[in-house]
Amino acid sequence: MIKYRLIREGAAREVADLEFHEAQAASDGVLALAHHPRYVDLVSHGRLPEQVQKDIGFPWSPEMVERSRRSAGATIAACRSALEQGVAVNLAGGTHHAYADRGAGFCVFNDAAVAARLMQAERRAARVAVVDLDVHQGNGTASILSDDDSVFTLSLHGERNYPFEKERSDLDVALPDGVTDAGYLSALQDALAQLMERFDPQLIIYLAGADPHEGDRLGRMKLTMAGLAARDRQVFELGRQQKIPIAVTMAGGYGKNIEDTVAVHVQTITLASRYAADWN
Repeated sequence: MIKYRLIREGAAREVADLEFHEAQAASDGVLALAHHPRYVDLVSHGRLPEQVQKDIGFPWSPEMVERSRRSAGATIAACRSALEQGVAVNLAGGTHHAYADRGAGFCVFNDAAVAARLMQAERRAARVAVVDLDVHQGNGTASILSDDDSVFTLSLHGERNYPFEKERSDLDVALPDGVTDAGYLSALQDALAQLMERFDPQLIIYLAGADPHEGDRLGRMKLTMAGLAARDRQVFELGRQQKIPIAVTMAGGYGKNIEDTVAVHVQTITLASRYAADWN
């Protein structure tokens, strides 16, 4: 959890003129756009079944609930800001393992699914793409949005990594253990091209996981800092060229050295700020 404080400090140090805004907590009604109301109620009052709580991986507390609501609220805020200014970042978020009726993998509420649905409800964006570049498949996002043709889910992930039972995204690209910069970037280029051939997004929610980094304990991939920068540039350049606003979330990162994980995330924020400047 300490990485989130370090990301904020690193972003403030490395990027001039950032505007930080405290996230509002997502309400029950907003969360119900992607989650069953009973699940939201069980989370809120600490009545989750023991196995579901274990699957999430966090002990229950009122603070855990508040943080989860605000993490979703921050992605909502990033989407609204991106639609006005081109690019915006949630310093947390990317909780893509949460299903409509349960959480898992340190994910309580699915911020991308909630935010996509709310942007549509507010008539800010009719068509939303979720570009998930965390090393783990966005199984919860794929499940929640499986029958929704107005949201395109793209997941580029480790074939043999968690979750071991995958869901079906609109476009899944499963990569082998040990994939390096060249193989990853080639697969991403092809995936983004397929996205644009099959869909016409008015907003991209980008899960910029740090866990493909070669120093990650759980990632099993071998991307360098330069490779991850090139990954981010591919996504931001697509947004710039096609004039598609991009809301960024941090998603996963479990470096053997936490400084490596923070450096990856801060690099993403730094690149996002440059594209935001170009946009304006």
